[in-house]
Amino acid sequence: MILIDNTVISDDIAEQFFVCDLLKCKGACCVEGDLGAPLEVDELAILDQVFDEVKPYLSAEGLAVIEAEGKYVKDWEGDFSTPVIEGRECVYALYDEKGILKCGIEQAYLDGKIDFRKPISCHLYPIRITKYEEFDALNYDRWHICSDACSHGEQLGVPLYQFLKGPLIRRYGEEWYEALVQEINERQQAQG
Repeated sequence: MILIDNTVISDDIAEQFFVCDLLKCKGACCVEGDLGAPLEVDELAILDQVFDEVKPYLSAEGLAVIEAEGKYVKDWEGDFSTPVIEGRECVYALYDEKGILKCGIEQAYLDGKIDFRKPISCHLYPIRITKYEEFDALNYDRWHICSDACSHGEQLGVPLYQFLKGPLIRRYGEEWYEALVQEINERQQAQG
C-alpha cells in the first residue's frame, strides 16, 4: 500500500500495466456490470446543468430511459449512478461507426460544448475509489473485460498510474500525483 495525504493506494496501481484497447473491448465497461457509472453527489448538479448540451449526442433509447428514470438514479445503498438501457449500456453511451461505445458526455466535452469531461468514476476506470470517513482507498478493479488492456499496457510498458495520470490529477491534484510518482520510483529503486 502507498499512503499519500488522505489516500491509500493499492500496490496494483503502481505495478499493473494497462492501456485501454477499444478496438478489442469495444468500450465494454460502458455496458457490462450491475449498474451504470457511479456518480459523486456534486456531479448530479453538473449533469443537470450540461444535459441540454449532451442530449444531442445520446441515443433515442438512452433518452427514453432518462425521460422515464431521470438523469441519474439512486441505488439500494443510497449511492447514485447513471441509468442503464434494459440492464445493459449506460444511457450516456453512444456507438461510433466502428461499433465502439463512447461517452456522449465526453463527446460534448471534446466538441467544446461543455467543460465537464465525464463522471470521475468513468475517467479513472479501472481504478475505483472507496470513500471512508478519514481517507479514500484507491484500488485496481480487476475485470476480465479489460484483459486486452492489460496485455496492451504490458506491450507498451505503461503502468496503470501513468495511463491514468490525467484523471488522477483531475481528482487529487498535481502535487498528489508527483508524490505518487516519487513514492513509486523510490520503491522501485529500493527493490532493484
